[in-house]
Amino acid sequence: MLEVNRKTSFATGRRKCSIARVRILKGNGKILINKIDANVYLQYSPRYLQSLKEPLVLAQIESEVDILINVSGGGLSGQTGAIRLGITRALCQINSDYRPILKKAGYLTRDARIKERKKYGLRKARKAPQYSKR
Repeated sequence: MLEVNRKTSFATGRRKCSIARVRILKGNGKILINKIDANVYLQYSPRYLQSLKEPLVLAQIESEVDILINVSGGGLSGQTGAIRLGITRALCQINSDYRPILKKAGYLTRDARIKERKKYGLRKARKAPQYSKR
């Protein structure tokens, strides 16, 4: 049961190098990512689709809202995490009663792990060249 304080809700989610801008509207459960159906965009991967829909399932409104998403940067895993955070933040704007449920599940926490930069003189961020005694 969606008790909407607003007509639409807008939020941003980030994960690794990905940034997702999420807009939630009243509707019938359609999810579009970069103007493409979510199933097609996420390559029919059930793991990514389930992760993306988890906040909606917890709030019990998966068939009551349409979600429009613009996402850029990173790969599918990072983009899925960014979208999930954006959906969660937008749901909290729609109705503040969802916040304790989503926070307890850990969906409001931004995962700050990003790739460490490569350092001069090293092969990767921390991998040093092989030591040679002679």
